[in-house]
Amino acid sequence: MFTKFTKFFIPPNNWKTPVIILLGIFAGLGIYSIYVSKVWSYASDNPKACVNCHIMAPQYATWYHSSHRETANCNDCHVPHENFLKKYYFKGKDGLNHAKLFTLRAERQVIFIGEEGKEVVKDNCIRCHSSLLDQSKLISQTKGKYTIHNTDRECWECHREIPHGRVNSLSSVPNAKVPVPESPVPDWLKELVKN
Repeated sequence: MFTKFTKFFIPPNNWKTPVIILLGIFAGLGIYSIYVSKVWSYASDNPKACVNCHIMAPQYATWYHSSHRETANCNDCHVPHENFLKKYYFKGKDGLNHAKLFTLRAERQVIFIGEEGKEVVKDNCIRCHSSLLDQSKLISQTKGKYTIHNTDRECWECHREIPHGRVNSLSSVPNAKVPVPESPVPDWLKELVKN
């Protein structure tokens, strides 16, 4: 049984060289894709990973100039925190979706958060700000509206410009400086192209 199985995957002798070359090409392209897209950076909580894709520059710039910059990074708001597995499953799924959209050039001019992302952000708002929701001063100022509507309203219905301000196009922050990702092209190749 095992020999039948291995014979199925081992090519005939006259095919071995082309198969090895093709496997080498695919492996090389895979490794190069991982290198160019900086896959390892997405496992971190560093906000600079979000601007590996240039289209995220307005979101990064508006966050950087907000009060949340001092206490929260992108993942603190946009990734679930129930447990380690859920966090990285969500990051992986969301990241693959972003990679697909950016690779196929199917991203929108204006980025909107999806329904699943909205739930995660709302849960994280409540996780970080739960102590504020029980303060009698806050409840008296809102006349109990939060306690009445806390299940059917989103936090950003009242707190519209937190933490991203008014991000409605790529021109919303025209003079903001964001970290520019380093070029993935090696220096030797740049020199070769110049000559």
